[in-house]
Formats: sequence, C-alpha cells, structure tokens
Amino acid sequence: MSRNTEEQGFKNVKELINDICGQMNIPEICRVRLMECERELTVHFPVRMDDGRVEVFTGFRVVHNDSRGPSKGGIRYHPDVILDEVRALAALMTLKTAVVNIPYGGAKGAVICNPELLSQTELERLTRRYTVEISLLIGPDSDVPAPDVGTNPQVMAWIMDTYSMGKGYSVPAVVTGKPLDIGGSEGRLEATGHGCTIIAQLAAKQKQINLEGATVAVQGFGNVGSAAARWLARAGCRVIAVADVKGGTYNSKGLNIEDLLKYRNGEGGGFVAGFKGGEAMGNGNAKLANAELLGLPCDILVPAALENQITAANAAQVKAKIVVEGANGPTTPDADRILCDKGILVVPDVLANAGGVVVSYLEWVQGMQSFYWDETEVNNYLGGLMTKAFNKVLHINEDEKVDMRTAAYMVALRRLATAMMTRGIFP
Repeated sequence: MSRNTEEQGFKNVKELINDICGQMNIPEICRVRLMECERELTVHFPVRMDDGRVEVFTGFRVVHNDSRGPSKGGIRYHPDVILDEVRALAALMTLKTAVVNIPYGGAKGAVICNPELLSQTELERLTRRYTVEISLLIGPDSDVPAPDVGTNPQVMAWIMDTYSMGKGYSVPAVVTGKPLDIGGSEGRLEATGHGCTIIAQLAAKQKQINLEGATVAVQGFGNVGSAAARWLARAGCRVIAVADVKGGTYNSKGLNIEDLLKYRNGEGGGFVAGFKGGEAMGNGNAKLANAELLGLPCDILVPAALENQITAANAAQVKAKIVVEGANGPTTPDADRILCDKGILVVPDVLANAGGVVVSYLEWVQGMQSFYWDETEVNNYLGGLMTKAFNKVLHINEDEKVDMRTAAYMVALRRLATAMMTRGIFP
C-alpha cells in the first residue's frame, strides 16, 4: 500500500459525508463541522531503549466529533501510520458510534512504531510516556481509548495505571479493552469478531443463505479476524481460508479454527503460514496469498486486516456473495461501487465491526458504576443492539434504494445533525 493511497483516507470519508449530507439536506452548519476534526494532538517523545539508547517516537491523538458524548477510539501501534489515517479512523468512529446509537463521539490515536521489534519493557516505557503526552485529552468523561492494531489489553492496563498515577487514585473507566482483573468486561476481547458474526448471520438471512455450511474466507487473523473465524465456525460456517501478513492457509472442507489458533499461538509464532491442516496459499508468498483469498468463491468474505485491501484493481475478482468489513476502511470508494454493481452485499465497517465499541461502551458503563455483568448479559446486549442497528440500516437501504454503506451513513448523520442542532454553538 502506498503512502499516497493512505493519504486519501480522510478525504474519502469526508467526500462521502459531504455527498450524503447534500442528499439528506443536512444543515450546512453541521456539514462543515464534520469536514474537520475538532482536536488534533501530535507528540514527539523520548523513550529509553533496553541498550541505553534514547529514541524519539511520534504519536497522535485525534478527536473528530464529540457532539453525542465523550469521544471513543482505539490506539494503533504501527510503523506506517500517518496523521491522515488517524483522522480518517476518528471520523469513522464518529459515524460508527452514531450508527449503533451509543452516546459517544469519535477519536483515534496512534504511535509510529513496530511493536514486534520492541521488548516488553520498551513497549511499556513507550506506552506510559505516550499516555502522559496525551493525558490532556483523554479521560473517562472526555476521551476514552481502546485497543487497535498493534495494541492489546496489557497496553490498556499500562495506560490506565499511568493515568491513575497522575490522578492519585484508580480510574478504570479511562480506557476499555482492559484485562478482566482490573475492570475489563466479559466478552470484550472477542466483541468485534463476535459482532461481525451477528451481522454476517443477519446479512446471510437477507441473502437467503443458510449459515450452516456457508463458506467463509477471512483476511487477517489478529484479534478481529480470529474471533470472527471462531464465532462463524461455531455458527456452523465452513471457514475455508485464512490469510495474514505472513501467508495463508486453505482447506475446501473447512479449517479447524481451534487447531489453527493453537498453531498460531504456538508453533506458528503468531501467524498462520505453515499450518498442517490446510494448503499454503499464494505459493508461500504473503502478498499473493492475500490476493488469492480476496478472489476465492465463497458465501462470506471478512476483510479484517488493514485499510484499502479491496480496491478498483482487484474488486472485479471478488466472488463472495457478502462482504462483512471486519477492518476499518478495507474497501476503497471505487471498489465499493464495483462490488455493488456485481450484486455483492457489502456491510460497511461502521456497522459490521461496531461490536467492539458496543462492548467497550458496556465496559465503560461498568467502570463508571463499579457494577459488573457476566458474559451472557454482555453478549445478549451486544446481539440485541447489533440486530437493531442492522435492521435500521436495512430499512433505509430498502426505502431509499441506496447501498448499505450509504444507508449506514444516513442513519449516523441524521443522529449527529440532531445532536449538533439541539446543542447549538457556544458562545
């Protein structure tokens, strides 16, 4: 993926917001506010490495809009992350929280680094210093981070502890996606993948596809992709292919996802390439494996890796009947039009992967109240809310004769405009 392509991210989101605002006669005062991020913080901070050297890292925290409540969004550790990408992801979070109708705005954070090349102690020092640098923005009542690409519950624990040390008392609600022992929520770790499965079930019903035996291909086998594969397999689907940054594995009869997870977490060193329960994809080349996976004939394709994976260059090769966007922004606008013209049902990221922020919201509520729920209660709430959001978007899709992405944006923008107009402008 080229940097020039990445720099189109926020522009693409703004163009779609702008177009739909025009179609819906959203007040101009709301449209212009959504064209920019409310707050952007760039920090350059030193970290002492294990060998005694000091390296300076660059980080970001961006708040796109907080009209509907405290801003919410993950923190990404990745060597290629840029500010424009963070802006785009923050804007998508604004839309996502509005689509599922939880009282949050949208934000995103990132540090330019490769976590795979950092020791655990270096990662901790980096996280704690970054937390101090962005502490003027984050807080349980203002902006609540969560895990994203390259971060995990342990990173959230360090952020919570660092923030709490500055306050002089524990503040569990400052982040979500924490370990259970310090105020995390049951069901949060797999919530995004679980939510993708709920949406896939609803989309399959709409396309009259029996989920029992339905074929699935999953791009990306991190937290989201692996959880989606596991939940879809539990629902009776046949997961025939999985690919990640190191390669892919294919089995027409269905991969044993539990065995694949054990392999990835052990002998595979965090990756799926070399799994004995499937055939290598792409002749062992990771790039070719991912390209092959996106073009496999299947009922459901779950792109759960990074942005801009389905493009104008490869969209025509997609043979899935349903695309459930597990990642943020995996489909470019040009590709989106191609998929829709092919009759493929594309469930957009702002709906399909909203399960994570839904359960993050529940974790935040539990932390604020110091009252915790069991996994059944959390999953029931998640299922009910995701189903309600899907049905709302589908209703607009059918009534307005628009694709699901446009319908989801219409739902979100109407709620955002109502909140902004009701609150007015200070002073």
